[in-house]
Amino acid sequence: MLTTVIAAIVVLGPLIFFHELGHFLMAKRLGIKVERFSLGFPPKMAGFTWRGTEYCISWIPFGGYVKMAGETPDREEVKGEPWEFLSKPVWVRGLVIFAGPAANFITAILILWGVFFFAGQQIIRDDSTVIGSLMPEGAAEVAGLEVGDRILSVDGQEVHDFRSMAEIIYKRVEEPLEVVWERQGERFSATITTFKDEVIGEAGEPIEVGKIGIGPQIEIVEVGFFKALTDGIISSVIISYEILKFLFNLFTGAVSLKMIGGPLTIAQVAGETARQGFLSLLTFTALLSINLSLVNILPIPVLDGGHLLFLGVEAARRKPLSLKQRMWIQQVGMALLLLLMIFVTYNDILRLFE
Repeated sequence: MLTTVIAAIVVLGPLIFFHELGHFLMAKRLGIKVERFSLGFPPKMAGFTWRGTEYCISWIPFGGYVKMAGETPDREEVKGEPWEFLSKPVWVRGLVIFAGPAANFITAILILWGVFFFAGQQIIRDDSTVIGSLMPEGAAEVAGLEVGDRILSVDGQEVHDFRSMAEIIYKRVEEPLEVVWERQGERFSATITTFKDEVIGEAGEPIEVGKIGIGPQIEIVEVGFFKALTDGIISSVIISYEILKFLFNLFTGAVSLKMIGGPLTIAQVAGETARQGFLSLLTFTALLSINLSLVNILPIPVLDGGHLLFLGVEAARRKPLSLKQRMWIQQVGMALLLLLMIFVTYNDILRLFE
């Protein structure tokens, strides 16, 4: 439990910090006065003021914000000073808002760059049937298979690569299979009953499959400084595509809303990856950083994407929406966001008791 809590704070804290840092640095660069930069939500724990900006750490760790001058006309007096947020043209305000999600995406690239450069690139050797890993106390290990064994046939069908072998095993959920394997030139066979597991299908839907608890060989290949950066960028783009595909399937109803996880799920996964090792935790952090980047850019009021939508409307109309209109839209957006948070928390609680 303690590992889970610490891992969640270690993962979410820096991601929120870099998100807000993106807003902060862009606002400063474009001449907007930043009144407060807070990591965490009030009440304030500690802080100091330097060059007109209050830097503080607050007690609620899962959040943060940047308060810019003239940003909230409903709660402060806007004087029309050139350094106020609303005094800047639409494109400037758009860059400041976009800088938060962009910072999360860049953070993910840098994390993956570091993982690939220092730990090497993992190449999954699924072009053979040589066992690279075994689930402890899994069906295959209990049946006598060992790492390094080469599987020759499954259920009477010859297999030559891990992918075709997995397709055969997946179809047999909690059913017996005849497995033949080779070890140092000697053949062995055993009847192995698969166990039920759940994987994510191409459309993002959960699918029940059969497994016996084996994994392919994984080869670690050293990559150079610039190759690691290229791989980090490519991996981030691929992850982004998969997340956007999942979101599309979610909105079209192809994927159940039960697939959405909330803070408890994030904390749970962070704890599990932390127990697997620091590199696994870093990789999960990169994945979550891209997730935060893309979700934040969605055109939902109160999120960065919602503010960008307001700016797009302002640019098209050549004048901003009235304060009353914006407040009404934001209140609706906040209500919907709260309902979503309640729903994902409910999903999280259900998962804990599964």
